[in-house]
Amino acid sequence: MTTETAPGAMTGLRVIDLTRVLGGPYCTQILADHGADIIKVEPPAGDEVRDWGPPFHDDDAAYFVGINRNKRSIGLDLASEGGRTVLMKMLQGADVLIENFKPGTLDKWGIGNDVLRAKFPKLVHCRISGFGGDGPRGGNPGYDAIIQAMTGMIAATGAPESGPMRIGVPLVDITTGLYAAIGILMALSERQKSGVGQFLETTLYETGLAIMHPHAANYFMHGKPPQLTGNEHPNLVPYAIFPTRTADIFIGVGNDGTFRKLAKEIGKPELGTDVRFARNKDRIANRDALRAELAAVFSQHDAEPLCDRLLAAGLPAGPVQSIDKALTSAHTVHRGDVIEKDWYKGVASPIRFERSKAGLRNVPPKFGEHTTAVLTEFGYSRGEIDALIAKGAVCGPERKR
Repeated sequence: MTTETAPGAMTGLRVIDLTRVLGGPYCTQILADHGADIIKVEPPAGDEVRDWGPPFHDDDAAYFVGINRNKRSIGLDLASEGGRTVLMKMLQGADVLIENFKPGTLDKWGIGNDVLRAKFPKLVHCRISGFGGDGPRGGNPGYDAIIQAMTGMIAATGAPESGPMRIGVPLVDITTGLYAAIGILMALSERQKSGVGQFLETTLYETGLAIMHPHAANYFMHGKPPQLTGNEHPNLVPYAIFPTRTADIFIGVGNDGTFRKLAKEIGKPELGTDVRFARNKDRIANRDALRAELAAVFSQHDAEPLCDRLLAAGLPAGPVQSIDKALTSAHTVHRGDVIEKDWYKGVASPIRFERSKAGLRNVPPKFGEHTTAVLTEFGYSRGEIDALIAKGAVCGPERKR
């Protein structure tokens, strides 16, 4: 990912981003990294994750900084008629509107999807919500950990000793953002054929259900909910953490041939033909016995050299390391996965094209940093902008906390 201005795959796409917190901003940063013009419209109080710290850069939390680069910020009070008028003018030149208001909010303001569809037939309108607009939970608020709890994720995570546990990253929020980005790209592709945009919705709840693999598939097959297996896999053995002399490592084996190769590489070829371990279903039935055999071998090795040797042999193995080591590892450095500009550091876009390069053009914006420039692009004079700020429809540089 280059830190210089370069044409990306989404160059020329204009997105009006009304989202806050995580799923929506994560989605729009994906598009922004690849050249889309993202106009981040924030409420008078700003995106609340600006306050989710420490740590902070100036007044903005790392949580905000990590998902809002390459965007321009404007403050609008959409609860006011004047703010909505500005929004509608901005939508005249937009390809995509993305929002995560409670379902029904835009309708209450008189700018619901039916109105948007009539005024802007080519607009792709994406909504992210907790549960969608209908059903018993329709309109309820959604939060990552609550969805993890409600979709079986927490119940399937953890060890018998620990009990159920929340996954340590906001997986549902992030994946919802990914699905939203995919949905937007699908709608834009369909628009090339039909000539019109459409409304699409991704919800945290349905995302949580969709990523419960293989647990949902297993349940459909045998009707049993998953048990707590800690770091072990319900369908594969060995697929777990093992201690070595210096650190823990993770070993993952996907088929019987790979297991025989692993057994040979660690000097225990007899394990590959042992009737208790020869096939994956046998290894599952004799999970504890195999763990003891492998643990005895791995305890005689140092983590890094062992993983290097196994990986070089085509075997899946890796040291269990903290984020500081991951971000400074030789492979991370070689691939250019950490990007920098001025005071900013971040993780580069993992989407790499041969010709259309992702780029770090702008650091995450301060609240309302681009209000004047953006409104000028849409034809507002300096006097008109000042009048909108005076009326409170447009926000000045200060957040209203």
